[in-house]
Amino acid sequence: MKRFIGFIKKEFYHIFRDKRSLFILFGMPIAQIMLFGFAITNEINNVDLAILDKSKDVNTKQIVNKIASSKYFSIKQIIHNESEIEAIFKKGDVKAVLVFEKDFSKNLTKDKNANVQIITDATDPNTANTITNYISSILINFQKEINKDLQIPYQIVPETRMVYNPELKSVFMFVPGVMTIILMLVSAMMTSISITKEKEMGTMEILLVSPLKPFQVIIGKVFPYIFLSIINAIVIVVLSIFIFGMPVEGSLFLLAFESILFIINALSLGILISTISETQQTAMMISLMGLMLPVILLSGFIFPVSSMPEILQWISYVIPAKFFIIILKGIMLKGVGILLLWKETLILLGMTVLFIALSIKKYKIRLE
Repeated sequence: MKRFIGFIKKEFYHIFRDKRSLFILFGMPIAQIMLFGFAITNEINNVDLAILDKSKDVNTKQIVNKIASSKYFSIKQIIHNESEIEAIFKKGDVKAVLVFEKDFSKNLTKDKNANVQIITDATDPNTANTITNYISSILINFQKEINKDLQIPYQIVPETRMVYNPELKSVFMFVPGVMTIILMLVSAMMTSISITKEKEMGTMEILLVSPLKPFQVIIGKVFPYIFLSIINAIVIVVLSIFIFGMPVEGSLFLLAFESILFIINALSLGILISTISETQQTAMMISLMGLMLPVILLSGFIFPVSSMPEILQWISYVIPAKFFIIILKGIMLKGVGILLLWKETLILLGMTVLFIALSIKKYKIRLE
């Protein structure tokens, strides 16, 4: 047991002496969570609009002022005829044009109906759809204000209700995904080069002739990274809560347990990669290129898995990150417990046991 504890201490000393490893472990996660949290968003702010007001009456001016006073839009240009619309779109000066029909207030008073045309630059369809929804919401609010003291005919108005994220904050979507990617890639990458580094430095022979059994070497390699990755997870959660306002509706204990389980899963996968790789470069390429794209594309982080072709949906079931994202969103946003997350937990646990078993089996007790 003393030899085993000494081996673990040696791994800690080795990690802390390697400045590059410390940067990858602590610098990259903080930089990435900050970058993803601030740079990646599906919200809109300060979008440039152009206004074509054919009526120029009190109501149209009030609507324009209401739009301009919101944080979502800024009035970039006032145009005077429809022939200017195509030109400003081609220049890329604005993302949308708001067109008020002639005699807007007169039609609103007389016919109880007036038209506003929203023309958007749909080269980015998601942004165009978001802009349309935001402007429509502002128009609906204005309509409510002017109708509050009037007798109006009955109308069927569709009502939309957003649960778990009523303000549509994109950070609520990205934090679970980014946390998963960071823990998976950093943990797997660091452990994937651990055994291959021993091979390249010529110290593998010492491990092979030592009295340590294969499972002890594997666990000894993984244990220090478990501790360090837990610190990463704590940093990510703290930044998410206090900087980005990410809620944690469920149990913090369950969140910690599931995070540790996923960390062990990722570290075990990294150890498996290291046992089948002969060089650090090979291990690094497998851990980065072999894991990054599947984790980002097939985990449901950015794109819904249900919208993918069926073959990709089946492949996604072998991606541990997919189940961890489901767990994170369930705990942090929905406040659900283990009764609704037991299936994903068992899958992660099964994958972890499989990776560790394969690592022990692939661990070579003789150099070739």
